[in-house]
Amino acid sequence: MTDSEKAKSGLTDGVSCVLVRGDVIRVSKKRGIAPMLGFIADGCDMRGFSAADRIVGKAAAMLFCKAGISEVYAEVLSSAGKEFLDAHGIPVTFGVLTDRILNRAGNGICPMEETVAGIEDVNKAYAALCRKYNELCGNAVMPDAYSSDAELSDVSK
Repeated sequence: MTDSEKAKSGLTDGVSCVLVRGDVIRVSKKRGIAPMLGFIADGCDMRGFSAADRIVGKAAAMLFCKAGISEVYAEVLSSAGKEFLDAHGIPVTFGVLTDRILNRAGNGICPMEETVAGIEDVNKAYAALCRKYNELCGNAVMPDAYSSDAELSDVSK
């Protein structure tokens, strides 16, 4: 079984995000982009991992790119997420392609998608997403991560 197949098969029992590289498997049941924000904030080396996620929009796609993920499977993928992954050479497969990712109430655009709508740089996106996540959730995500965009590194290069 390939890493991608293992990751995809791990999306069970409330699991929202699975990362696989060989025998190393990282799993999260957190919602939205919280798993990737957490993995990045914890300093996890994710270069070369295959990822499977329930919902991938541009925000998640940018975090996958920043982390050096090598391929992505999304149960639901937005057009903007697909375009970003395609533009950065990250192979992506999906169950459903949609125009946009909605907020949890289903009555508007996801706030994380709105946050990155005009951003193309993964480091600036990460900083903006940390700020927005902290604003909405009140949970500190790498508090110094967004103090200076210049201090952030991009492993996708």
